[in-house]
Amino acid sequence: MIENFDKARELMVENQLRPNKIKEEKILNLFRNIPKEIFVKRNHQPICYSDRDFNISIRRGYLKNLHLAQIISSAQIKSTDKVLHVGGLTGYLSMMIGTICKELIVLENEEENISILKNNFTKHSLNNIKIINDKLNNGFVEESPYDLIVIDCPIYNLNGIFIDQLNQGGRLIYIEKINDELAKAYKITKTKGSFSKEYLFDVFSEFSIDKKNEEFEF
Repeated sequence: MIENFDKARELMVENQLRPNKIKEEKILNLFRNIPKEIFVKRNHQPICYSDRDFNISIRRGYLKNLHLAQIISSAQIKSTDKVLHVGGLTGYLSMMIGTICKELIVLENEEENISILKNNFTKHSLNNIKIINDKLNNGFVEESPYDLIVIDCPIYNLNGIFIDQLNQGGRLIYIEKINDELAKAYKITKTKGSFSKEYLFDVFSEFSIDKKNEEFEF
């Protein structure tokens, strides 16, 4: 049976996103129009719009659709923003961010993911995105400062260098790992040499890009 992906995307929007306070039509339209099925493995395609995480590589993958929408909503992305996305995987969330912002730097360190990233961005004619093959733990100072940094895979230890790479007024969205299954999403806003930290939402996921009491291992 051929999956009706258009219908599945619409059901995702109406059953997962809209009832959970994702109201901005700009964000809802991203999830309606960007085909998630091209970003996941073939065996995951028939269920890629279900309310679940999807592994892309070891301990990394896409969080639930609602969490991705919450990240975009909380980030308040502007058309003038320069954004760093740490851990682009195969490009699903990166493409959504790149559709809104002025310039996007995608940091990824797995060769297979990078190849898929390049193909997906080329197919969708996104010319405002630069892919950087480098470690995930230090950001990318060469292109800083950024208006927004997004780290959507949960982490135990946030490297302070990310805050240093923000503009004044810049935002950092990240997910702080609490234990093997629980994490909490936060938004850090940099202001006049200091910063504020705002709790956003809980994340129940086994994903992690580092280990407890250790720095990033990449």
